[in-house]
Order: sequence, then structure tokens, then C-alpha cells
Amino acid sequence: MSQGEEGRVLRQEEIFGYQGPIDPSGLDLAEEIITLNRVAKVVKGGRRFRFSALVVVGDRKSVVGMGFGKANEVPEAIGKGVENAKKHLIRVPRLGQTIPHPIIGIYGSARVLLKPAAPGTGLIAGQAVRTVFDLGGIQDIMAKNLGTDNVMNVLKATFNGVENMLKADRVAWLRGKTVEEMIGRNRARIFAEQRQAMGMGMPESSGVYSQPASFGGDDDEMLGSEEDTES
Repeated sequence: MSQGEEGRVLRQEEIFGYQGPIDPSGLDLAEEIITLNRVAKVVKGGRRFRFSALVVVGDRKSVVGMGFGKANEVPEAIGKGVENAKKHLIRVPRLGQTIPHPIIGIYGSARVLLKPAAPGTGLIAGQAVRTVFDLGGIQDIMAKNLGTDNVMNVLKATFNGVENMLKADRVAWLRGKTVEEMIGRNRARIFAEQRQAMGMGMPESSGVYSQPASFGGDDDEMLGSEEDTES
């Protein structure tokens, strides 16, 4: 747990920057179909066909979402998938043209390793993961599938990794440092420029950052107990 102003215990969403659902109405979202499957059901009069579509949408800047739709016709299934994706939009953390740090996304038996890459590297990943970061505005990244080849689980593991990425401002606040001390002057400047381009103020202006982070109990007593244990 962490404590904010007036000793209030902060929620996990406040510490790690959960900003609530993203409104898709003002976004110019592109659509990409990942998979389109046909399923046949045998009935008394023959076979009945239905279609399922796995879709990814994004604005190619910082917002991306994934959706799944099923219907009797292909266009309807795709439309349902797009609408479902717009209800599950997330923001991709960025540092320059890549992600801020390595992470492994996990969903079921799927494991997807995501690593930052130098400028000019490009999107080194499988088709599904590459589509996610292309629509999410990432230009340089290295990704590797470490588990199952199930496309839906791989996508969900990728989104799990993206959602669990930490932003530089919050890590700096939790450690009692500035962003510049955490990632260097040049990268801190890039980070600030990206926040301004996205219409986001600097994090220090928020009440959450008005006091250093505290992790429950008396920190001095905790340090003292650790010293006694070591001695």
C-alpha cells in the first residue's frame, strides 16, 4: 500500500496510472482483421455456417484495442468485432518510438516477450503482435512468442504485457526520484514532449504525487527491524 495526501491510502489504479475507459468517438481508428474463421454446425436439414472475426483497432499514435465478434455473415461478424474492440481500448506506453522497458505478457499458456529496440529496428514480431504495435504507434520493438501458438491467447498475452508496463513518471515517484534521474536527460525530454503532444500535464501537478510514496507502517521502524535482523 502507498499513502498520498493527508495519509490517504492510494489504490493500485492511482499508483500505476489507470485512467479509465477511453472514449473512441474522437479517435480516427484503423481496423485490421487478424483471423476470420468459419464454423459449421450440422443440423437436420444440412449444415449451418457461422463466422467469427478477431479484430484489432488503433489510431497509430498510442491507442489500441482488440475485439471478437460472431455472426451468420462475414460483414456482421467483423462489425461486431470492431465494436467490441472499441469497448476495450488501452493506451500503449511509449518512450520515443519504442516501449519503456522489457516485459513478458501472460495469458493462460501464452507467453509473449516484449523488448525495447533501437531506432530503425522496426517491428520484429509475428503477424498478430506486429499488427498490435503498428496500430498502437510503436515503430521499434522486438517480440517473441514463448508459449502457445493460439492467436487469440497470444494477443491477450500481448495486451496483458502492455497493460502492465510501468511509466517512467510513476516509477520515479515510487522511488523518490525525478524522471531525469531515472532515465536520463534526453529520454526525460522525449517523455515530456510525448505527454504534452497527448495533452497530458506533467505528473507532479497531480495530487497523487504531492508526497513521497510510503508502503504502509512506519518506514523507520521497518528499516530498524531489518537492521536488527541482519545483526
